[in-house]
Amino acid sequence: MVEDRILVADDEQSMREFLDIMLKREGYQVTLASHGEEVSKLIDKDIFDLVLLDIRMPKIDGLAVLKKIKATSPETIVIMITAYASADTAIKAMKEGAYDYITKPFKVDEIKVIIKNALEKRNLQKENLLLKQVVRDRYRFGNIIGQSAKMIALYDLLEKVAPTKTNILITGESGTGKELAAKAIHYNSSRKDKAFVTLNCGAIPESLIESELFGHMKGAFTDAIATKKGLFEMADEGTIFLDEISELPLLMQVKLLRVLQDKEFKRVGGTEDIRVDARIIAATNKDLEEAVKEKRFRDDLFYRLNVIQIKLPPLRERREDIPILAAHFLKKYSEELSKNISRISPEALNLLLNYGYPGNVRELQNIIERAVALGNGQELTPQHLSSYLDEQIHIKKGSFDLDIPNEGIDLEKVIEELERTLLVKALERTRGIKKKAAELLHINFRSMRYRLEKYGLDHGGDE
Repeated sequence: MVEDRILVADDEQSMREFLDIMLKREGYQVTLASHGEEVSKLIDKDIFDLVLLDIRMPKIDGLAVLKKIKATSPETIVIMITAYASADTAIKAMKEGAYDYITKPFKVDEIKVIIKNALEKRNLQKENLLLKQVVRDRYRFGNIIGQSAKMIALYDLLEKVAPTKTNILITGESGTGKELAAKAIHYNSSRKDKAFVTLNCGAIPESLIESELFGHMKGAFTDAIATKKGLFEMADEGTIFLDEISELPLLMQVKLLRVLQDKEFKRVGGTEDIRVDARIIAATNKDLEEAVKEKRFRDDLFYRLNVIQIKLPPLRERREDIPILAAHFLKKYSEELSKNISRISPEALNLLLNYGYPGNVRELQNIIERAVALGNGQELTPQHLSSYLDEQIHIKKGSFDLDIPNEGIDLEKVIEELERTLLVKALERTRGIKKKAAELLHINFRSMRYRLEKYGLDHGGDE
């Protein structure tokens, strides 16, 4: 661990020596200076975490040195020391950026606590800045991975809508990356330095959703032991992401509509209107328009949320992105799990290309993570994938109900699903070799190619 570096500047030799011994015992690196010019030269050549600075020093007084420090190294903490208590001097020092002000004689424990607190606060600020940078980097558009035409069009749309204030509805199947897209929008907008808060509308009991969104006053209900801010207050000037918006109860839909229209709400049990400026990004994997027709979702709320709709394509509609996604996840989990797996064999890639991915990108990510965890050597092979893919085979005992229910069945759809499943299974069994898969299904190669093209499973490769 790197030791914090402290510069002690005092014209009294005994004070410098005392502080030098005391601070080194506390584990700090200490540099000493006896007058203002010496401090100025040291600041020009080096960076200190904290400066203990005597206000009255020869050549250049402490306030002038303080200005120099803050101009040269704004992040350096400065604590002023003086034997002459003066409210005016203290105020001037604080206005110029001093962290704190102590007078001689001081208690040793007092100055230890002040220094410790000051450095902890500075380190926390640095960590927060680094965390913000990591979060921003993680959710740049370039990290929503894909090079297909559909993904390029998505990047263009995200880049256009991010700077706006418009509410956005993100639609797409589970696992397509709706929250990732929402975060990318937030962290590429003018709100990026404010909060991004999330609520999964389908994961919170109906009785708690209002309190979660709008907060509550102490005593508003049995468990309200203290006044609590809701997510909308936390998201003021930032973004609130409402996932699975289709699961929001009708009563809450009315209250959400009011926030969208008036930008204000009341806490549960409160009487005061609270105004907020929060951008709303909603997401759903359901057909909201169908829900509106069935009176399960308010049409006025739908139109308010659906100002701009972003549709995320399922992975089966952008299979050309599978190799780049698989390579990305392979690198990620090889590093995280300290494995040396650096490539995917052509046979394994064929299996990945021909799998159906009902769970979309999230499922591909899980497949690669599992394969890396169980794998060895430098290459991911079909053997590393087969255990998972075998578990996910569509044809399982009892998976097809041959009884016809009272409401009937869509025969064409059932037959197509069965045919597609058998094609995928045959390719898995033959490690992606189409000729062998055709033989396994007792069809000719031309018929095999036709069926693969029909279901979007033909990606070239071995015959």
